[in-house]
Amino acid sequence: MTTSTPQKVGVLGATGRMGTVTCETIAAAEDLELVAAVGRGPGSLQALVDAGAEVVVEFTHPDVVMANVEFLVSHGISVVVGTSGISADRQREMAGWLDGRPGVAVVVVPNFAIGAVLAMRFAREAARFFAGVEIIELHHAGKVDAPSGAAAATVQGVAEAREAAGCAPIPDATESDPHGARGAVRDGGVHVHSVRLPGLVAHQEVLLGNEGELLTIRHDSMHRSSFMPGVLTAVRAAAGRPGLTVGLEPLLGL
Repeated sequence: MTTSTPQKVGVLGATGRMGTVTCETIAAAEDLELVAAVGRGPGSLQALVDAGAEVVVEFTHPDVVMANVEFLVSHGISVVVGTSGISADRQREMAGWLDGRPGVAVVVVPNFAIGAVLAMRFAREAARFFAGVEIIELHHAGKVDAPSGAAAATVQGVAEAREAAGCAPIPDATESDPHGARGAVRDGGVHVHSVRLPGLVAHQEVLLGNEGELLTIRHDSMHRSSFMPGVLTAVRAAAGRPGLTVGLEPLLGL
């Protein structure tokens, strides 16, 4: 009986909240081999190369993620990006780095929780049937960016669905908001409200309103273990999916 060689995986940002759980999960997977678990210090990127990593899971910081991905791609290493702050412009830049590297993949994942992916899809499906949409995202106090990557992806999907359906502008009679109480106004006039509190992990509500009715689509991650099935899905898919992939949806057949 023949067995396949385990895929060699590195974790960048291994000492962080997500990185620690990711290392434990990859080490426990029979078809994966954790060959490097490194932090963000000097030499960490080269350590991934020296270890022979084929795929690296990147959980660092929005300020350094682009340089990290460029370095790894230039060394022929595929990357699963879990760091927030990957805008459409950054995605296009990553796609440019992949030109001429047919065997290298970058998988950008705004949220690794399967339930969150489904909730975002449900929100897109529902958005064209409602007059108004607002998003509340709630995360732990240590999160450095707002709104979250998942919220940004949700807004984009909702706005695109409403535009394609020819929806009227979202009604809002607010004339005075000197303190920003109405939240950030994003694509399609969708308001996003970010909450940061100790005790939270990752939570999101999409509120959709019509005259006389309200639909709430909510997802809650109570522990970072909820993200691990998605991390494993992205890592395993990277080898057979060169180029840029955004989100888990195409990997889940959605």
